[in-house]
Amino acid sequence: VQLQASGGGLVQAGGSLRLSCAAAGFTFSYYSMGWFRQAPGKEREFVAAVNRSGGRILYADPVKGRFTISRDNDKKTVYLQMNNLEPEDTAIYYCAANRQILSAPLLTDHSEYEYWGQGTQVTVSS
Repeated sequence: VQLQASGGGLVQAGGSLRLSCAAAGFTFSYYSMGWFRQAPGKEREFVAAVNRSGGRILYADPVKGRFTISRDNDKKTVYLQMNNLEPEDTAIYYCAANRQILSAPLLTDHSEYEYWGQGTQVTVSS
């Protein structure tokens, strides 16, 4: 099993980044996908999640209206488009996979996710 996150970098406040997470080694379409982030000295926090088909999405309040999660099951990839970035968004961003029963709710607790990527650093300067 592999989740390979990419797309992080250094950007000025107000800028945009698009993160990608490519999956391998498991049946991608059976899993809901989530993005989490962890800033220095802070706990890992939920950012966004998308269900198996892409039809249901959940966002954390701090990123609503600025971030967009999406997935391409043919490419086995989940994306996080981040617009209007703020210094408070600075963190390592992780993608994660959860084996999801159809119609089950999307999960915000990182301990519920089974597979994790290695993380990609996002730094937003003021």
